[in-house]
Amino acid sequence: MAYIETKERRGGDTTFVVRWRSAGARNGKRESESFDDLPSAEKFRDLVKAHGEHWPPGWTRGHGFVADRRRKETMFEPFALAYVDRLTGIQGDTRSKYKTRIRANMTPWFGPYSVEDGEGSIRREMVQDWVNDLEAGRLAPLDPSDRKPRTKYRPKTIQNEHGLLFSILQAAVDAEPSLRASNPCAKTRLPRLDGAEDEEEMVFLEREEWAWIYECLSDDAKDLGEAIAETGFRWGEATALQPRDLRRRNGRPAIRVQRAWKKDENGKSILGAPKTRKARRTVVITHKLDRMLRRRAKGLAPNALIFTGPEGGKWDPGTFRRLRWLPAIELAAEKYGLLKRPRIHDLRHSHASWLIAAKVPLPAIQGRLGHESITTTVDRYGHLLDALDDEVMAAVEWAMDPTAQLPGMLPGPILTSATDQVSLPQQRSAAGPITV
Repeated sequence: MAYIETKERRGGDTTFVVRWRSAGARNGKRESESFDDLPSAEKFRDLVKAHGEHWPPGWTRGHGFVADRRRKETMFEPFALAYVDRLTGIQGDTRSKYKTRIRANMTPWFGPYSVEDGEGSIRREMVQDWVNDLEAGRLAPLDPSDRKPRTKYRPKTIQNEHGLLFSILQAAVDAEPSLRASNPCAKTRLPRLDGAEDEEEMVFLEREEWAWIYECLSDDAKDLGEAIAETGFRWGEATALQPRDLRRRNGRPAIRVQRAWKKDENGKSILGAPKTRKARRTVVITHKLDRMLRRRAKGLAPNALIFTGPEGGKWDPGTFRRLRWLPAIELAAEKYGLLKRPRIHDLRHSHASWLIAAKVPLPAIQGRLGHESITTTVDRYGHLLDALDDEVMAAVEWAMDPTAQLPGMLPGPILTSATDQVSLPQQRSAAGPITV
């Protein structure tokens, strides 16, 4: 493997020589490159190792990478971070997360390279090697030797990382003037994504299972849990509710979702607009939930928080999970044999599954959950629709027989829009009846 040899010159100066055998073979050709400083020698040694004990592509012996192809602003990390800074329509914490992913999962591989075509450019085989390294959990070429092992990434995570890299390099293709002719990510072979992977990430609670968890929640957490379970709100939406958000719609109690907790680029929690345009919505609720929310809102300023943590400020999601949610899950497992291990966000998924089980149309569920596109709703919950096979076949048979009456497949009133009434489990006692 490539190594560094330190040599003293006659004049007293030190030279650092990187030596290796081509392809790492014992009988391979001896190769070497000299440097005046140790950091440069170490970087070059790591590049040689990263390319299978070969000269790094685009490196000219004695000269390095061609200077006009390695402009500072088109080196990978500066270009990638500038690309993220130019993105519009994303939240501050999303921008920060993109930059973190670039520095942690891309720069250690692509940092010494340019996004421009030519000498020292990122090439297709380098992208494929990067994907393979992420899948295997191998260290990056520029990782320090004493770094702890990297995590083996799941196929979906690798697809997400590859998608971000693709967008960065496509920006180089689309630049005016163009920096490169093609995107080296275009034909990468990605790990196969198991179709059930997304499904496995979501936990759908039966109504009885949620009733068990509700009973096991501490008293100061029950109301918040009930609000999320009945509305399907995201955590950041539910914990941002204020008295002025309690409304009436067509004579029914409702909640206007117009703000949510998010983080700025420095990681500080701030109140801002909901996740997407359609996330700003009005959701009807039961009279029971309305009474609970108005009881909590009584005496509060219009812009005060309805749900607050133990010290009176906003609920920290980590604190709620550690001190309220997980203990309730463990207690429900002990008392009632709960086998599932849902996250708090799984109350949102469970809410959607309850609506589907009640034959609520997907467009109504889309509106209630605030999905920007019906495609999101279908992709996320479409696999639950096989529970409606009998109703589908009854409708088909009715359509094929002009003399048949419309089948009574929907015995009770159902939601026809996102603002219709829905009844979810009444949280009293897990041992008692549950009203739907």
